[in-house]
Amino acid sequence: MEIEGKVAIVTGAASGIGRAMAERFTALGAEQVVVADVTEDVLQEVADVIGADAVVTDVSDENAVKTLVDVTEDRYGQIDILCSNAGIMVKGGPEVANEDWDRIWQINVMAHVYAARAALPGMIQRGEGYILNTASAAGLLTQVGSAPYAVTKHAAVGFAEWLAVTYGDRGLKVSVLCPQAVRTGMSAQGSGAEGVASLDGQMEPEELCDYVVEAIYNENFLVLPHPEVLTYIQRKTSDYDRWLRGMRRLQAQFGDSDWPA
Repeated sequence: MEIEGKVAIVTGAASGIGRAMAERFTALGAEQVVVADVTEDVLQEVADVIGADAVVTDVSDENAVKTLVDVTEDRYGQIDILCSNAGIMVKGGPEVANEDWDRIWQINVMAHVYAARAALPGMIQRGEGYILNTASAAGLLTQVGSAPYAVTKHAAVGFAEWLAVTYGDRGLKVSVLCPQAVRTGMSAQGSGAEGVASLDGQMEPEELCDYVVEAIYNENFLVLPHPEVLTYIQRKTSDYDRWLRGMRRLQAQFGDSDWPA
């Protein structure tokens, strides 16, 4: 799909990957970009800089996500590209409090469900639409130091797969973005360049957008800005026990540091 002339929504757009995508879509000639986030002042600043519409949205609230979609469709007639990008990190394992498990599940998984639920009817009716969900390499591998992140990102990948299988013959195109470490506010929560995230380097959000744009243009499902991830997936599926042993060595070396991010 071409981005020029299209109407796009980007959530989590106040900073990091979301902001970079919104800026890139604008630069590529999108008819309109609608940016969404919970931080109103920063979000409006982004919108003012790139000429986007800002809709303050808590993606963990289904009514707020539905309003975002409704407002965009009312103003511009349709949504061509929906980037469900917002996400959070919670460190720890089974000991993590239930309310934190619930919060990360709502933002990292249910936000994708809410967005699809709201936008799919219009896309399917037109026989065309694009959904790009931001997950993580953690959704294909795992997350050292964070069970909630690993579990929710696996679920995000699984939901994107289901959308592609179920609606792929009805005009819907689906991509799932699975980067490793990207230099964002979330990566700053970890141990930085000294941690396991530095094994394959940290990517700038603007560079990551090159892969996003290419994936949308070619309508590729799996977006891997770090090509090493494909090798890791192949190793995992070819010998699961060996892969687990290798991950335990990383766990012993890096503890609760953030990888993949």
